[in-house]
Amino acid sequence: MAVSFLLDPQQEQLKAVARGFAREHLRDLAAATRAEPDPRARALLVRPVFETAVAAGFLKGLIPVPFGGTASSGVDAAILIEEWAAELPDFVIAMAGPLIALAPVYQVGSPDQVERFVAPFLADSGAPVAAMAFSEPEGSANFDADGPGEGIRTTADLDGDEWVINGRKAWASHLCGWDGDGPDIMTIVCRTPGGVSLVVAQREHLAGRIEVEKYYDLPGLRGCLTTRIRLVDVRVPRGNLLGEEGQGVDLTRSAFLPSGASIGIFATAAMRQAFDLAYRFALTEKRGGPVPIIEYQAVSDVLADAKGKIEAVRLLTWRALDAVMSMHPSGPELALHAKVFGSETGVAVVNELVKIIGVTAYDQDFPIIRHLMDALSYPVIEGSNVGVRRRQLQMLFRTPGYDPLSASGMA
Repeated sequence: MAVSFLLDPQQEQLKAVARGFAREHLRDLAAATRAEPDPRARALLVRPVFETAVAAGFLKGLIPVPFGGTASSGVDAAILIEEWAAELPDFVIAMAGPLIALAPVYQVGSPDQVERFVAPFLADSGAPVAAMAFSEPEGSANFDADGPGEGIRTTADLDGDEWVINGRKAWASHLCGWDGDGPDIMTIVCRTPGGVSLVVAQREHLAGRIEVEKYYDLPGLRGCLTTRIRLVDVRVPRGNLLGEEGQGVDLTRSAFLPSGASIGIFATAAMRQAFDLAYRFALTEKRGGPVPIIEYQAVSDVLADAKGKIEAVRLLTWRALDAVMSMHPSGPELALHAKVFGSETGVAVVNELVKIIGVTAYDQDFPIIRHLMDALSYPVIEGSNVGVRRRQLQMLFRTPGYDPLSASGMA
């Protein structure tokens, strides 16, 4: 079969629609969130546009076709994510909660669980949100540790036919939901008597059982509703356990493959926007000299190197997302490379482009600095590169029979 990197007519249409929505709805929203000083208030500015996106069918575009959505390929998802993240990555993160929270439901959920937990995200109205309650305030890089006081501290204990969940969670977008009573679905990584497990809490179980300890005031991704919360005696039916007790470690790692791969596209969007700003600046600004600065080789070299890296990260991430969503064996490795290489390349490229503009870039009124602040988050969110993602690659490399050519299809 021939390999083609050209978008088909349907994907070209998806790109046009996504770009049109972003320019019509997200550009002004980005300006509004930057102007609002209160972290909770600016996150709530997102909700009306979120509802518009749901009504337009975009949320279904994040749900795979076998489960009732319209997401047919990773490339389609990448196109949508890049067009929106170019204007407001915060918005995409808010909407993309189901990518992580529902991933273990797709993997091991019973037919009844799939029907109940996916249903809110097939709606044509409202603003349904999902959260993967994984990270804890004390850190979660060693969430699978099993010594006294180590690993996951959130507990789920059986009381008759219910799990009673207590613990603290942080960082995942929409842990508190829009109103403090929780998201529509929260997939909770917790410790049961059988080990680290995943239990799904629905909004009716969470209401009145969440204490918001802090609204994070983020330097980038400022429109994300990011909190630290305490779960207090959250009662969930016994049948909301995903898979078996003790299966939570593997399910959690798998759940973060799509989001990890997506970080490469977020980084691509930040680099794309920063490149556009630096390129236009270089075409017009003389900085007191006789010609626009693009005439100088040093400036052109920075632009050339940046553009090549943007193209490389985009193609890697397309491949990674497509492999993950089609459950191809290469998915786990490619997703990790997209996360690590994509996010760190993003920071490096935007930082180099800042240097073309010079000190003017350090003025918050010049827009490139916000892309740098967003890019700085990508190596540390969705599993930090140092504490989590490179360790996962190390485990992969140590797997007996690992073939370094297999992920590329060249084995």
